[in-house]
Amino acid sequence: MKFTARSLAAGLLLALPNLALTSSLAAQESTETVQTAEPIWAFEASDLPVDPGYVFGRLDNGMRYVLRQNATPEGTAMVRMRIDSGSLDETDYERGLSHYLEHMAFNGSKGIPEGEMIKLLEREGLSFGADTNASTGYDAITYMLNLPRNDEALLDTALMLMRETASELTIAPDAVDRERGVVLAERRDRAGYQQRNYEDSMEFVAPGARFSQRLPIGTIESLEIATADQLRSLYERTYTPANTTLVIVGDFPVDVMEKALRAKFADWKTAPAPVDPETGPIDITRSGLVDIYTDPALSESVSLTALGPWLDEPDTFENRTTGLLRQIGYAIVNRRLNRLATGSNPPFRGAQYGTGELFEDARTTGLAVATIDGGWREGLVAATREVNQALEYGFTEAEVDEQLRNIRTSLENAVSGYDTFANSYFVGQALALVANDRIPTTPAFTLEGFDRIAPSITPENVFAAMRAHAIPLDDPLVRFAGRVAPEGGEEALRAAYAEGLAAPIAAPEDTGPLEFSYTDFGESGTVVSDSVEERLGIRRIVFDNNVRLNIKQTDVREDRVQVDVRVDGGDLMGTADDPLRVYLANSLTAGGLGELSIDEIQSALAGRSVGFRFSSDAEGFGMGATTTPRDLELQMQVFAATLTDPGYRNEGVERFRQGIDNFFETLTSTPARAYSAAAGGLLSDNDPRFTLQPKEAYERLDFAALRSAIGDRLQNGAIEVGIVGDIDEDAAIAAVAATLGALPQRETEFNRREEARQRRFTSERGLKLIEHGGEADQSQIRLIWPTTDDEDYPEALRLSLLARVAQLELTDRLREELGQAYSPSASSGASSVYTDYGTFSLAASVDVDQVEAVREAMGELVANLRAEPVSEDTLERARKPVLEAYDNALKGLGGWMNLTERAQSEPRRIERWFMARDLIEGITPPDIRAEAVQYLAPDDAVEIRVVPGPDARPGSGSEADMEEAAE
Repeated sequence: MKFTARSLAAGLLLALPNLALTSSLAAQESTETVQTAEPIWAFEASDLPVDPGYVFGRLDNGMRYVLRQNATPEGTAMVRMRIDSGSLDETDYERGLSHYLEHMAFNGSKGIPEGEMIKLLEREGLSFGADTNASTGYDAITYMLNLPRNDEALLDTALMLMRETASELTIAPDAVDRERGVVLAERRDRAGYQQRNYEDSMEFVAPGARFSQRLPIGTIESLEIATADQLRSLYERTYTPANTTLVIVGDFPVDVMEKALRAKFADWKTAPAPVDPETGPIDITRSGLVDIYTDPALSESVSLTALGPWLDEPDTFENRTTGLLRQIGYAIVNRRLNRLATGSNPPFRGAQYGTGELFEDARTTGLAVATIDGGWREGLVAATREVNQALEYGFTEAEVDEQLRNIRTSLENAVSGYDTFANSYFVGQALALVANDRIPTTPAFTLEGFDRIAPSITPENVFAAMRAHAIPLDDPLVRFAGRVAPEGGEEALRAAYAEGLAAPIAAPEDTGPLEFSYTDFGESGTVVSDSVEERLGIRRIVFDNNVRLNIKQTDVREDRVQVDVRVDGGDLMGTADDPLRVYLANSLTAGGLGELSIDEIQSALAGRSVGFRFSSDAEGFGMGATTTPRDLELQMQVFAATLTDPGYRNEGVERFRQGIDNFFETLTSTPARAYSAAAGGLLSDNDPRFTLQPKEAYERLDFAALRSAIGDRLQNGAIEVGIVGDIDEDAAIAAVAATLGALPQRETEFNRREEARQRRFTSERGLKLIEHGGEADQSQIRLIWPTTDDEDYPEALRLSLLARVAQLELTDRLREELGQAYSPSASSGASSVYTDYGTFSLAASVDVDQVEAVREAMGELVANLRAEPVSEDTLERARKPVLEAYDNALKGLGGWMNLTERAQSEPRRIERWFMARDLIEGITPPDIRAEAVQYLAPDDAVEIRVVPGPDARPGSGSEADMEEAAE
């Protein structure tokens, strides 16, 4: 068995020994038929009891499986197949072929013709990407299917496809050749400054290590000459039963899952798992070296790294206890670093201290510091001093207590909500067991273990555990990354680190606990209107100060409550003369509250399930959080305090300004960034509201101007509150009445701001060029048409379905036929904000040499959509996932909130909900053609090409790149 990538941290979960494993009779029988000297599962060699909700088994051929019945979301399921081999298993001549093989899983097998697997799933309501996907890593390939309904025929289909992938791929030479362009396109799209920086950092810390030479995306050289025989050899070597684990979690009885998987996989021919690959070597004595890496797009950072021996710490009760102490220690250090980053005159943008693992070869302790350009010395000195102080003097009672409160609340919330944890959580736990030997235990068991040891957790034993685990940064590897090399070079970096170590330090003060002081907002409001929307059961309340409250009680998530507060205002308050008028609203909470800084708020709210967030969208200001019934009152107090006493501390502005330089320095660093920076102006004829403003305009922003802009809205603007979840309605009403309902009189209606809703689509059609400074072989092409707003809801749905049809066809033509694009897209945006405004777009990232061919393919697609109706099958493949998503929308809090949050101010949302399914089902191929005819006239499109500019780098894999790597 291979467990090559243990999890980074020991984590919170604790356990009690001597509890037995629970499994099904069939699983027990199948396990007994295979004789082995080694444990089949990690929990068999541990004193931790596995969560009894799982069923574990192994077939006679050696394939393992994990099953769990779970009904959240109700009527759905997830299927995962993990092949326990990844890029580390490749030879020197196979680099990238594991990922290539993943692609081939969708390109033909003995039972599924090439190009039919995705179509088959789309007909069943699964969207490619969202519900049908796969990923390749260093140590595994994982295939993923999310089933939108729990009928046994669909489960059978899913398992049939997994079995076809596991053992029946045809890997035909012509299919390999056709897919080559897609694989190379994905590699091209991922290339860039971030990837190069990552590769350089790996080579610096562990030069010559196998993992640094086995990036899953592979090399140009291997991919360009890969043959079907090579892929088949890798396939037969790694895709074996003993190397495979199947995970199914969802709303099926376990015996149904078990019977179905046995029917599909029991006859898979037995074959051994491949030998565990090497991951190193790593020289743990490596120290004292400096690496300076520059790239025009890189934000500045300095990292310190110390290497030490890997610690073999199986998942046991004792090791989890030790891991908990360490985690608390590291968390306290990082709280201190965050305090510096969010305080006045911050020395760095952010910093992180911790210890991790490099596979099973080494462990590393590191300090990473992100700074503004030119601020590396100040940042490194300050971060080094802060860590040095912690390592010298340890922690205070208040710091440890804050962490314990947060941990306890997290565990208690897990216990109370466990029965409605989502499928994705249980899948993640199962895969963590398979990949990292991480044993899934129940929250109740974990909380019991925490309660037993919490009284004995002291600052002293937390400090001792962390210090024993962390490797001293005595003579670390120092790495600088940024746009410009540091003045003074290596010696200056070493000197700054030495200065940080020598800086004066003192024992931290124990400030004691902080209390949230905003509890009294006046006399509770009185309900003046109380009605119920009968079809959905949404209760609609109005208080005497005009605050509106909408409540939907639902137990789709036990012990969870989602709250959304909308306040009149938003981006529509910006004007052509002052387009950045409310831009800083998203930074408001970084300025804390009048009586508490952002750091003090974090301490005061420790151990409570409460959020502190304020944001601006087009039509309003928003505050939202997911909490529990126990903390709903406090959450409403936080919201009320945000409106009545925002801090407007300059720390929030300073934090915002720290990101300005980097934002503007990277405007053209990739094709996507270049497009994002320029498109708003191009499409709006440079309307200032939608056009990137000069850097100086952002630098001038401050909280004084923001207060002037939004203060009246916070004080007087209309308010609508949505509360959805496992809540007592009377308790929710009381919590809002005592907070937002107690505020002075508010305006009755949200301001429509009709003048601000006027938006023009450029009259200058045709080709527009944008230059980028990324890789010289990267480009983007987009065709964008003006459409209309969403006032005509049936038409908005038709346009949306036209986009889905175009997405399917574009993928077929660019990915499957031309093999030139990895992830082409189509989208429709019928605006709900701007009158008569909407857009329809086709987009693809392609090689610069293929722009003309891709443009021609896009033109042919549009011509076809306009010339004749699409096939019924194509329309159904586009429509079915939409209908499945509709049927599942109200199985989570988010779906309910979409209907609840504006139930009074925008009741048409509910009306549209009841119209939607029939409207979508009624759309016909001629309807799709009619929309294309009306809106997709070739001469009406704006064509935007993002092409390499003079500063673009040679493309990935080019001769220049290879020469640079050799140097």
